[in-house]
Amino acid sequence: MAFPSPSGRSGPVPPVTSSWGRPASGAEFVRAVTKRATLEGNRVNRISVRGVAVASATAVTAVGAVVGVASGSTAQPTAQVADVAGSTLLADIPSGAQAQTVSDHIALQADAQQAAADATAQKAADQAARLKAASAAKAKAAADKAAKAHADALAASRAAARATITKDFSPGSVQAMALSIVGQAQFQCFSNIVTRESGWNYTATNPSSGAYGLVQALPGSKMASAGADWRTNPETQIKWGLNYMNVRYGSPCDAWAYWQVHHSY
Repeated sequence: MAFPSPSGRSGPVPPVTSSWGRPASGAEFVRAVTKRATLEGNRVNRISVRGVAVASATAVTAVGAVVGVASGSTAQPTAQVADVAGSTLLADIPSGAQAQTVSDHIALQADAQQAAADATAQKAADQAARLKAASAAKAKAAADKAAKAHADALAASRAAARATITKDFSPGSVQAMALSIVGQAQFQCFSNIVTRESGWNYTATNPSSGAYGLVQALPGSKMASAGADWRTNPETQIKWGLNYMNVRYGSPCDAWAYWQVHHSY
């Protein structure tokens, strides 16, 4: 059998001898052939590996045949060659290109799995962002609605206050208002005091004392206990004056009796 030389040329294989020059035994022959085949090429591909296996198997068979002849055996070595050559699995080892293909396939699978995981994570993050944005929008809408309701209420209150301030209460309308609040039995006494104190002018102010309003409360801020609009609303002043006369004198008529004596109350 011929083996390729390092220079690429082929030639007959020299006889294999032992270190002391005599023909090698069967085992030594197999080892020497295998070693030489390995040293002949720096890279062993599938063909060279199988060739070494076949060469080794042939060598073993040849040695066995010699021994068999010497011992008188007539067994055929063909089956042994096939078995030995077929038993080597080195021919089934993937070559470099095949191994790279397998590695690339595994890498592609890993990349695909990672891409799928990234896509799932991104989808979850997007969903969380959408929910957060929706919640924030809902909270903002509620806050805006509450703020608008508060602003509308405040505007309505201010409008009502302006309407009260700018409303022109005539003496006759104020007297009618007082009658409905004080009652018929006490109205005349109440009217006598108011007529003398302010002439039914709910914005009357005493220049010397600062007394203010229909009943000339001193100071005028006392009437705030009946309402914050005491400066401009005669109804608030009437309610405060009636309560003052009832608490201090017992009734408007009792207050009128005191006024007639002291010209004040």
